[in-house]
Amino acid sequence: MSNPLTHEQIILFGANAAPILSQPVFGKKANMMCMLSNLGLPIPAGLALGPTICRQLGEKTQHDLPEPLTEALQWLETVTGKQLCGTSNPLFLAMRTSAAIAVPGTGDAVLNIGLNDETVEVLAHESADARFAYDNYCRFIQNFAQVVMGDDPTAFEDVLALYMEERGYVSDAELQGSDMREIANRFKAQFESNNGEVFPQDIAHQIKASCAALLRAWQAPRARTHRKLQGIGENDGLALLIQAHVSGQLGEHSGVGRIVSRHAQTGAAQMVGEFLPNATGPELLARLKPSLPLDELKNRHPSTYRELEVAVEAIENKLCDGVDIEFLMDNGKLWLVNAKPCRRSAQAALHMAIEFADKGLQTKQQALLRIDPLSLDQLLHSTIDPDEKRTVIATGLPASPGAVSGLVIFDADEARDLAAQGRRVILVRPETLPEDIRGLHAAEGVLTTRGGMTSHAAVIARGMGKPCVTGASTLRIDSKEGTLTAPGLVLRRYDVITLDGSSGQVLKGAVPTVKPEVTGDFATLLDWADEFRRMQVRANAETLQDARMAKDFGAEGIGLCRTEHMF
Repeated sequence: MSNPLTHEQIILFGANAAPILSQPVFGKKANMMCMLSNLGLPIPAGLALGPTICRQLGEKTQHDLPEPLTEALQWLETVTGKQLCGTSNPLFLAMRTSAAIAVPGTGDAVLNIGLNDETVEVLAHESADARFAYDNYCRFIQNFAQVVMGDDPTAFEDVLALYMEERGYVSDAELQGSDMREIANRFKAQFESNNGEVFPQDIAHQIKASCAALLRAWQAPRARTHRKLQGIGENDGLALLIQAHVSGQLGEHSGVGRIVSRHAQTGAAQMVGEFLPNATGPELLARLKPSLPLDELKNRHPSTYRELEVAVEAIENKLCDGVDIEFLMDNGKLWLVNAKPCRRSAQAALHMAIEFADKGLQTKQQALLRIDPLSLDQLLHSTIDPDEKRTVIATGLPASPGAVSGLVIFDADEARDLAAQGRRVILVRPETLPEDIRGLHAAEGVLTTRGGMTSHAAVIARGMGKPCVTGASTLRIDSKEGTLTAPGLVLRRYDVITLDGSSGQVLKGAVPTVKPEVTGDFATLLDWADEFRRMQVRANAETLQDARMAKDFGAEGIGLCRTEHMF
């Protein structure tokens, strides 16, 4: 059988693994881990299984693990100095899916694989903390029951609540090691009651069952529909990540956190994030305890914060993009457990593309190709001021970009009359009809509760250059009573709302907007584009205003002129 170091369906990363080139078949998470490994950054050592070997694994859940996987796990034992089901220093695993494109329902993870009745005692002895060891065991039993067996996790929460009630405990902090040992026994009993079988103690069985469960999500109805819409073939499959599990629960010098390296709206370098001491990733995600701002991590653990700064710089320079990082501290040791390009506006993407080109990390051509041409449309329309607070009352489809505020008006004729008086109005309709055209023309923006991106309102609004949100189905219109009802809120005729046609959000009240300007980064990008373009850009103008706007935006002349609107 092929050695895992050369097996085409298994790649190794972290520790002393050889540098790996990006391979799309292994998905985004696996390729990111390989990139971090190649950069020499601290990540838990692990391996990625390609779709082919994953399918084999799913088909052979009643047999031994495939030999290449067994060899890869032996490599993981060697590089970590730990052993699965070891009588000392046991190795525990974290298993996640990795796909080229995110597919609904495939984001689950199984953590602490390798814990059983024997290894939990070893962990309790070596950590000198029975509460920590059995707390992890309880988490694993509940996690395995939910992800692998499909159990309702609230059944285990009820077991814990009943135990605390019996003991008269008010807070989880009162639980001791002996308590957690008893709760683990009760969790195992609940598992057996739910599934008619005992909680598995065999580590190979835990691995096989976890793999099979995570891979099943690929064939779920919702996932199949999404794959079809995205043009993802069934044989593309999911890849799996298996890594050494790192705990963030070993005291105040441990914890979990998340940082984002760039301002989402401007793209300026600005590390922000949060840190939760003595906790796990799910706890940070669930917001069960208040987290600390990133500055607090800097004050408490300055060396770890500096390591994060170095990691952020290295990843940004490699990606030429802002980065969103999840990290763990394990007794003061930093581990990066996930990284991905951060969410950002078109303006932020523009700023970063130019900044990294100016640093010499990419060419001008590469910077231009990183920009989604369709996203630039957002920069040609008014946008919500990023420093203003948003009160979102509904979200629909971003049918036509731009942001505008106005009075809620339900009738097209009334919208026209008020606009003639100089009032700014938003035409609000279940759907627009051809006879609403004069109201559409007069309104600053259009909101409908039905319809899609190709509905009458969307097509007309885009043609007129007006912001439009369609399909805001959580809103209810009562034209007779003159009300617009959102969950927990009733607006009346002449109340003010704001539409963000770029995001599909409907906001309460008048929210300040920023007018578009072809200056700064945008102007720089257009200058760079002029260096490489092979076409001239001329405008379609019908009025003097159109011609002036075309000139302001850099058009080189008028390509088509229709005179009827001038007269």
